[in-house]
Amino acid sequence: MSWNIKGAYVETCSCELMCPCNLSLDHGATYDYCRVTLVFDVREGEIEGTDVSGLCVAAIADTPKVMTEGNWRLGVFVDDRATDEQQAELLKLFTGQLGGPIADLAGLIGEVVAVERSPITFTVDGGKGRLMIGKLVEAEMAPFVGATGNPTTLAETVFTTIPGSPVYASKASQFTKDGSPHGIPSVELKDHNALQGHFRFAA
Repeated sequence: MSWNIKGAYVETCSCELMCPCNLSLDHGATYDYCRVTLVFDVREGEIEGTDVSGLCVAAIADTPKVMTEGNWRLGVFVDDRATDEQQAELLKLFTGQLGGPIADLAGLIGEVVAVERSPITFTVDGGKGRLMIGKLVEAEMAPFVGATGNPTTLAETVFTTIPGSPVYASKASQFTKDGSPHGIPSVELKDHNALQGHFRFAA
């Protein structure tokens, strides 16, 4: 039951700049909820002997104000380029069945409202780029830049979906999510929170 994956990660959510969840669990999200999209772009990896390199897994979620309280309502999307075998292994991993750090994240899920295949576009690097999940989600983002001219990064935050990795603090100039097919609230936002980083997980 061994696996290892590495790649890039993006999240966009309904919080204003910056997402308070990263800095204080007591404060929680900007509003009384978090409406978030999470995408893992697996650039290299294998799960129980199955190569899953080059595939994405995404989720749209409606969560409580304090995300660590759990009870997330989640729609899961697997890259439509995946074979049936690859999809099965990715779903086992990202629903926590294979343990490791991803199981901690999966433990926050209260209800999975949908599991679907979808084309996923991930062209984000250095906190800048575009994300699309079929016709349901579209986001365009760019990083904040510090006094040195380099992108602003966050590290050692209290809550993160990619522990151990710094993230580029970005602003999503556009973030739209149509949750209506899955009973999840939709969003249409400008200039809200976005984060991008890298992950390397194994068990």
